[in-house]
Amino acid sequence: MDESALGTDFYELTMMQGYFLADNNPLVVFDMFYRSNPFNGGYVVFAGLNDLLKRIESFAFSQGDIDYLASLNTFDKRFLKYLEEFRFQGRIEAVEEGTIVFPGEPLIRVEATLMEWQLIEGMLLNTINFQSLVATKASRIYNASNNGEFMEFGFRRSQGPDGALSASRGAYIGGGSATSNTLAAKVFDIPVAGTMAHSWVMSFESELEAFRAFAEIYPDHTILLIDTYDTLGSGIENAIIVGQELKAKGKNFGIRLDSGDLSYLSREIRDKLDQAGLNKARIYASNDLNEHIIETLIHDNVPIDSWGIGTHLVTGGSQASLNGVYKLAARQLDDGSWLETMKITNTFEKATNPGRKQVWRFFDDCGSPLADLITLEDEKISLDEDYVFYHPFSEVDFFTMRQGRFKSVKPLLQLCMDGGRRTQPNPPIKSIQEYALAGLASFHSTYKRLMNPHIYKVSLSSELKRLKTRLAVEGLQKLNSR
Repeated sequence: MDESALGTDFYELTMMQGYFLADNNPLVVFDMFYRSNPFNGGYVVFAGLNDLLKRIESFAFSQGDIDYLASLNTFDKRFLKYLEEFRFQGRIEAVEEGTIVFPGEPLIRVEATLMEWQLIEGMLLNTINFQSLVATKASRIYNASNNGEFMEFGFRRSQGPDGALSASRGAYIGGGSATSNTLAAKVFDIPVAGTMAHSWVMSFESELEAFRAFAEIYPDHTILLIDTYDTLGSGIENAIIVGQELKAKGKNFGIRLDSGDLSYLSREIRDKLDQAGLNKARIYASNDLNEHIIETLIHDNVPIDSWGIGTHLVTGGSQASLNGVYKLAARQLDDGSWLETMKITNTFEKATNPGRKQVWRFFDDCGSPLADLITLEDEKISLDEDYVFYHPFSEVDFFTMRQGRFKSVKPLLQLCMDGGRRTQPNPPIKSIQEYALAGLASFHSTYKRLMNPHIYKVSLSSELKRLKTRLAVEGLQKLNSR
């Protein structure tokens, strides 16, 4: 489906028209963040940023879009004329795509007019939430497989063609080695891979004939699916015959298991392959896998070389979405100054952090992250000072990061779009993946456990804590005075 500016929630357009007709269009700052880690895990892999920037840069209403909106008899002609000429002119700062991130910290900061930010809200959350969810799932699979090789085979199980593309991109960033989605491979420059289906084997007179035909056509990429009839009977025996024929030609091959007890079968097959002199033959496993199954098999020391994962990867499996949100943090007044804003709610965990902010990551002398500190934008961090880290939701919980405990700091939010134009070229997806995996490797293993991971600390600076407390008190006083 072609990209359209109508790919947004209808109420974004009606609110936008309201701002237009009310002449209410100040500069504002909005933060995108998420509230809790998916999969009961310890982190998220931030993904989708470069897709988002590309979409924003080319965002425009076609004449067909305008004609459709006019047909609804909801929109003023003056507003439709404004939409005809609309281009995003705002400024965006974000953490680098592939960064390991945590709940509550700003991942994207948008500075734009009220109408501009309103129009891109749905696109931003749609792009970032899903790709980050899948990238995180892929990262968990990568960890569970002991940093092993796995391929994304989820095209037919994903949520439509558009969802399949985004899932393939997110899966690769999170650690996948290849995709079966040919279009995604082309669009994003991801390695493409595939084996064979049971229907290939069933379409020939015999299993051996099917294997031989495939090996003849694809001698450099032969992976034989051996469980169509009898895995340990005909399947592996016929695969060994073809494997030895390929070996005589100087070619290697692999077999794929798609059913049964993968621990038992993979051991039996490895023994048979080795006894036949096919020590280099690779074993691939699929069959509705997820990170928990793979972790169990890895702990069982199975001789499986690569994994093929579909449904649980491209859909998120146990988690349908990432709970990313987009909240107002500041608006510019008529005199050019900024007024910090925050959402005040009876649920304290949903109160937002006000103002224009930065996120600083503190590292030890080995380059491992220690904690993240959310500060106001103009705060500076020095290696020669102590810093108090305040719990974002508690009035009494805090700790002090002593100088000498941390050896370096890094501001995570960086300028990536100014005046509606990207400030840096689109990086190759391989470099995004490498950055993500390097970042993941720098964290202590306790943060990466599949079950009951250690909680990485994201805290507020003293200045931000004071501002948040003051605004909360003032807001509650106004409410109580009514």
